[in-house]
Amino acid sequence: MASIKDIAKKAGVSISTVSYALNGSDKVTKETAAKIIQIAEELHYVPHAAARLLKKRQSNLIGIFLTDFSGNFYGDLLQGVKEYLSGKGYDLLVCSGEKSRRLIPERMIDGAIVLDVTFSDKELLQYAEKDHKAVVLDRELVHPNVNQVLLDNKAGATLAMEYLLERGHDKIYAVTGPSGSYDADRRLRAVRQMAERAPHARVIELPGDFSRASGEEAARSIAAEYERPAAVFCLNDEMAVGAYRYFTSCTELKIGEHIHLIGFDNIELAQFARPRLATIDYSMRKWGAIASEQLLKMIAGQPVETERIYVTLIKGESVGPLPALQ
Repeated sequence: MASIKDIAKKAGVSISTVSYALNGSDKVTKETAAKIIQIAEELHYVPHAAARLLKKRQSNLIGIFLTDFSGNFYGDLLQGVKEYLSGKGYDLLVCSGEKSRRLIPERMIDGAIVLDVTFSDKELLQYAEKDHKAVVLDRELVHPNVNQVLLDNKAGATLAMEYLLERGHDKIYAVTGPSGSYDADRRLRAVRQMAERAPHARVIELPGDFSRASGEEAARSIAAEYERPAAVFCLNDEMAVGAYRYFTSCTELKIGEHIHLIGFDNIELAQFARPRLATIDYSMRKWGAIASEQLLKMIAGQPVETERIYVTLIKGESVGPLPALQ
């Protein structure tokens, strides 16, 4: 692999002149710079990334750390991050797994966006103490180098429960999320608060993990004990889609008549279900863009505030009134 020394030797100039030319400095003439760049291309010169980082202390790379890439959830979020960063001259590196976190202390990235339940608060705060910047989407941390851009989970789950109760439903299944998930925990808290305010209603919690398979398993349990129309609130759309598929494919129960189903996230797949899946909507793309904006402000030393992504209710036909009220 060619080095700067090789280019300098062939061009008949000093190493520092080559460095200036390759970095676009005006300390060399346009003619000399053009000659050096041409020689670099002929020698197939590739800059050494680690050396460049040590010199500039900037990679123009942002890392986003995710628990995994399964389901339909992450696409719009990543697109929002990518679009914003691209407009600011940054590239995105999508990371998953413990080993990828070495990019932070090695300063191979300029900052981190975290939506990863396996990334502990302790580890994040250790990096923050060493002046690494991070924006978290799935927890609340107090540190000057960490900022939060959080989804309004409480409002969303409250809207879903209010909708079911207003439609007269007094038997509601809540399919929960994975243990340790900030979003699942906040949504479930809101479900329980609404249950306390509606003592006439029976709320039954069924385990879930945000996967389609766990939605199917919950639906199987509900179908096995079905006696009369019931409402089902899946704490995300992936589970709701799984439940939807089981009820329509494996039972005679009809969505919107026997089973009244609502989800959370408004993923694209849920939008094509017929009857249309009721759900909680928000802009994942905006969530990603705001997180990116906040992180770049932190990197630039500008002040930031905790942001919250607001939600709305989509009243799909998958939820109808309790038949007795018709």
